[in-house]
Amino acid sequence: MPRVLLLLPTTSYRTPDLLAAAESLGLAVTVASEEPSTMERLNPSGLLTLDFTDLPACADRVASFSAQQPLAAVVGVDERTAVVAAAIGERLGLPHNPVAAAAAAGNKAKMRQRLAEAGVTSPRHRLFRADGDPQAAAREVDYPCVLKPTFLAASRGVIRADDAPGFLEAWGRLARILEEPVVAVRGGAASGEILVEDFVPGIEVALEGLLCRGELRVLALFDKPDPLDGPFFEETIYVTPSRLPTNIQESCAQATKAAARALGLTEGPIHAEMRVNESGVFVIEIAARSIGGLCSRTLRFGTGMSLEELILRHALGLGVAAAGLEGAAGVMMIPIPRAGVLEEVLGLAEARAVPAIEDVTISAHAGSRLVPLPEGDRYLGFIFSRAATPERAEAALREAHARLEFRID
Repeated sequence: MPRVLLLLPTTSYRTPDLLAAAESLGLAVTVASEEPSTMERLNPSGLLTLDFTDLPACADRVASFSAQQPLAAVVGVDERTAVVAAAIGERLGLPHNPVAAAAAAGNKAKMRQRLAEAGVTSPRHRLFRADGDPQAAAREVDYPCVLKPTFLAASRGVIRADDAPGFLEAWGRLARILEEPVVAVRGGAASGEILVEDFVPGIEVALEGLLCRGELRVLALFDKPDPLDGPFFEETIYVTPSRLPTNIQESCAQATKAAARALGLTEGPIHAEMRVNESGVFVIEIAARSIGGLCSRTLRFGTGMSLEELILRHALGLGVAAAGLEGAAGVMMIPIPRAGVLEEVLGLAEARAVPAIEDVTISAHAGSRLVPLPEGDRYLGFIFSRAATPERAEAALREAHARLEFRID
């Protein structure tokens, strides 16, 4: 029974789906998290505690573990653990991305620099220090622009500014986020950076892919039908297959391939975000991980294989047969309408009864404090649809969302 190491931060949405995929493949599983578990002593082969900020220590610890419990694969789920997985894969001789490539994908400034050097079309950018002079920075940039942290995900801290006063306000909000103790510890030196990019107008899409020895296999291209023009960039609806013309879809695939090559990524899942307008395809981000949250549940391949199964099969070298997506599907990441404490969610039965809706999952618990973007980094939950057409999948998501009522104190 092959053993796989799953690098799962304690806040990850992905744990249940990855464990289910591993079980369906008959794998032995070791879960590594950054927080110690009270069960670790009772299950030493199944649980590990790793300091994800210390790559050499992670590699040393896992190498010692693997000497007793040989590992056949290691899989990360976010930007941080993708770098850890690369370091462990390098130490153990398992298929992996170069550590520097994974690190560049996890740092927006490094990513942007590599894309620019390789001639991949992406927004112009400037990197500033958060403890620098925002007044001077406001005079050096063009408008509209987008300020963002270099290492956070889920659009946290991403703010559009249309003029100097808006720039100064956005800078202040972002600087306060970067000063939060948990954020500062996670970001390390990057917590002192503010990246400023040209705002790129147009429609936004997301590509889900799998790299095998540098060759890209496109798994899905998602449309994002809700405009993402700011001032914040909270994503809501993803729908696949894309309704864009075939030539534009091919251009998105080529842009993703070029971006992966520019960063040096060669193995495993990738998730790319792009803007499309009359000037072409602009790569906004490319990550050495699969799609975040619970969004992977929209994807089924062949006879019902999940994205997690596909990723694990690839990591283990089991081979991934060519298999298309099953029909049209969509997901809505339920936005947080306002700050406060969640009291209850009404209308769940009515939302789940909407034709073409597969499920409505509320991930925020009653009593939890809700923080909307740009300061927040979580969603209220997820709505999933599956239909004959992308149009119907999208309409079902909107109808189900309209039937929900969120009581927030």
